[in-house]
Amino acid sequence: MHPAVAFAPAPDHPGWQEWVIGPEGQFNRHTFARILSRLDDPATARIRIFPDERHANFNDVIHGGVILAFIDMAVYPASILITGNEDLKVVTVDVHTQFISPGDLAMPLDALVTLTKETGRMLFTRGTLVQQETVVAAFTMLQRKVR
Repeated sequence: MHPAVAFAPAPDHPGWQEWVIGPEGQFNRHTFARILSRLDDPATARIRIFPDERHANFNDVIHGGVILAFIDMAVYPASILITGNEDLKVVTVDVHTQFISPGDLAMPLDALVTLTKETGRMLFTRGTLVQQETVVAAFTMLQRKVR
């Protein structure tokens, strides 16, 4: 695993791991102060953030740009957890997103990410962003392995 990427148990959230990527001030850590992760089943990972007022748009719901950034960021640790490949390095080739419901700033936002296919060079994933039973967005993503 890249030295700037780390998983560690989240003591205040049993069964979850804290995912830390990049140094302080870099986009990943600056945008989402805390990211949690866990496997829900062998093909599906759950990645969680805790939105706050800096993630709001003018309607006081989660900004669409934040949702897109979270999707792009969530698929990476999900792919590591699902494949078990801690040395995985990928870039996003394509992402399709459907915005379904407004995101509530007062509730955790979970990305449920499923790996649908892995080839020698590509990862195909799909998922939903949910807050409890409410689906906020749905997506599909194609990633290319860079090594």
